[in-house]
Amino acid sequence: MAAQGSKEHILVVGAGVFGSWTAHHLQNAGHRVTLIDAWGASHSRASSGGESRLTRAGYGRDAIYTRFATDSLPQWQALSAVSGLPILHQCGVVFFGAVEDDYFRGSMDVHRELGLPFERLGRSAMQSRFPVIDFDGVEVGFFEPKFGALMARRSVQTLVDRFVRSGGEYRRGFALPVNGSGKLDAIRLQSGETLSADRFVFALGPWLPKIFPSVLGKKIFATRQEVFYFATPAGDRRFLPDAMPGWADFNAGDIFYGFPDLENRGVKFAHDQHGVLVDPDTQDRRPTQAAIDEIIAFRDRRFPALRGAQLTGAEVCQYENSSNGDFLIDLHPQLENVLLVGGGSGHGFKHGPEVGRYAASRLFGAAKEEPRFSLSTKGETQHREVH
Repeated sequence: MAAQGSKEHILVVGAGVFGSWTAHHLQNAGHRVTLIDAWGASHSRASSGGESRLTRAGYGRDAIYTRFATDSLPQWQALSAVSGLPILHQCGVVFFGAVEDDYFRGSMDVHRELGLPFERLGRSAMQSRFPVIDFDGVEVGFFEPKFGALMARRSVQTLVDRFVRSGGEYRRGFALPVNGSGKLDAIRLQSGETLSADRFVFALGPWLPKIFPSVLGKKIFATRQEVFYFATPAGDRRFLPDAMPGWADFNAGDIFYGFPDLENRGVKFAHDQHGVLVDPDTQDRRPTQAAIDEIIAFRDRRFPALRGAQLTGAEVCQYENSSNGDFLIDLHPQLENVLLVGGGSGHGFKHGPEVGRYAASRLFGAAKEEPRFSLSTKGETQHREVH
């Protein structure tokens, strides 16, 4: 390992949103960084793949995630400013529900404490401002004007491109740790090539427990998720980002969420409910009729102008859940120079910049340890507590 105070060679395995932003921050700190991914940055099966992700700061009283999302936002804005095509669509985000419960009150309290802009909206105000949504049964709304939608695949690929242009090494290859005693010495690629480094970061999403089964095999859960896109009426501008926000419906005990028609892709709908456990390598990527029927029933009730709209696309992906929804950013219990980064749990993408900053510091012991991100707090039974 390099002498203390000198710059080191670091291998980051996994070029999704967590791994790419970690590589970015390590590179900015002056280290030599190699970034590796088995199928390529933000590939179609990855948790960071796909079209779009919501960015928002409303997390009830979970101020740690409000801060992470808020501190990530200017980094997303900076990346979007240099990407050529937009990465951040700042269309705003509205949460709404039947009652002003502790989640809504907590979100507003934390926003006030942190000085973040928001609006509390009643049903009539929401109906007037966002007429394409039918707010029947809704009593309270919470609107964040500074947030919106991130173009997921584009953002990761742009970040990796800039990493390479700044001197980083990016390789496509399947990497396995070479066993060491007390620390990891190298990884071996499927080609047989061995790559050594001073420190290692593994940010492999749902593949993380496959690489470290004895440590994570029962503590990270991959669950099936399905999302759908629908065509808008010809010439109808009401579904464009300048008229329609990102949204999340907390009504009736379930959470559905979606996006306006981003870049002519269609209006996106998803059910934010953890699906069945799956293997990311073998799960069937075809949408189920049951999920389609559920989304259409919700769409027709909440978005009446889309009744009968043509289904134009579907994606089957996965959440990569920790037991309670908190991130995993901690050192390997037996390998002192290995950092494990994961547990995005369906809400992690927006936090990528700050996860990367924290992970880069945590790798060198420079960041104050956040207990909620520790391995010791991850159980073997799913009980989601972060929304």
